[in-house]
Amino acid sequence: MGKLKIGIAGAGGMAFYHYGGFVKAGAEVAAIADPDIERARAFGEPRNIKTFYKSLNEMLAGSPELDAVSVITPNKYHKPLVIEALEKGRHVFCEKPPALNAAEMRQMLDAAKKSGKTLMFDFNNRARPESKAIKRYIDEGRVGRINSAQALWIRRNGIPGFGGWFTTRALSGGGAVIDLPHMLDLALWFMDYPEPDYLLGAAYYDFMDNRAFKGPWGIPDAEGGITDVESACHAMITFKTGQTLITRSSWAEMNEREVVSVSFQGQKAGGKVERLFGIDGLDETSIDTSKLFVEEYGRQADLLIKTEKDDTMGRVACAANFIEALEGKAEALNTPEQALIIMKIIDAMYESAASKKPVRID
Repeated sequence: MGKLKIGIAGAGGMAFYHYGGFVKAGAEVAAIADPDIERARAFGEPRNIKTFYKSLNEMLAGSPELDAVSVITPNKYHKPLVIEALEKGRHVFCEKPPALNAAEMRQMLDAAKKSGKTLMFDFNNRARPESKAIKRYIDEGRVGRINSAQALWIRRNGIPGFGGWFTTRALSGGGAVIDLPHMLDLALWFMDYPEPDYLLGAAYYDFMDNRAFKGPWGIPDAEGGITDVESACHAMITFKTGQTLITRSSWAEMNEREVVSVSFQGQKAGGKVERLFGIDGLDETSIDTSKLFVEEYGRQADLLIKTEKDDTMGRVACAANFIEALEGKAEALNTPEQALIIMKIIDAMYESAASKKPVRID
């Protein structure tokens, strides 16, 4: 079997990580598509990529040798591009969030089943070394069933630009909730992705007109653009298994510092995975920790699990897993069925926040 050939749709910031993971796993990135063809060239030419297109449609037609594509676009375009690629016989690796809502994700799942092709998403925090270390303890039975968990991604100042697609609901689907699903996904992964039952949530829109709460990534503001998404959301979720989960996501909230963590309480042990930032939003200032809380010999003990540092937050490793899964060398880190569950939960967060009532998740 020769090298898998991959095309990347979208030459934005995440393309760096997708490319790095694909190449690390032994695949060849053979083409780039982006409406801004010069941006595609600027990304591809230094990496010896020679074929560029303005759209996914053009790329699939012009490069029939492609085995798979990755989709790195504003959220609104995930569903149509993913389905187009699947229907034309390509495997797909898509950026998070999976879609704008659960209805779109169901269509993507149906398309994947019909095509027989693999569909995966960049839930990269599963691939972080400290997350994988904790998951091994869970899988080997050291934790027992996880009764409850807390998933937090709280930014003190992390609004990703004002007036661009991130803050425009029609393009993004929402604000902090849909942009920061990673800790929610990680907690659900630790809990074996139970079926949700009820959710009670509240959303807040404070600071969405205050430039002092802009994040440090250099995303330009769009003068006269739209800012109609939430800055924060808090929710409590119950599951049909009896498990519970508290989740909190924010771009801008009066907190001591940025908090990125999953804590859990199991029948045999508890645990916590946390990414501690020196400066909000800057990965290179972070320290990753992984701990297990156990009882041994009649005493309480905290087990510190030491892992290597990964400044890419698992993004390269997650993209590499996509290739390894296609080649049968590794189990896929995530599935479209799991993506549907997380989108149902996100839908319920927005519904409960709007109605101010608990929501049943079907």
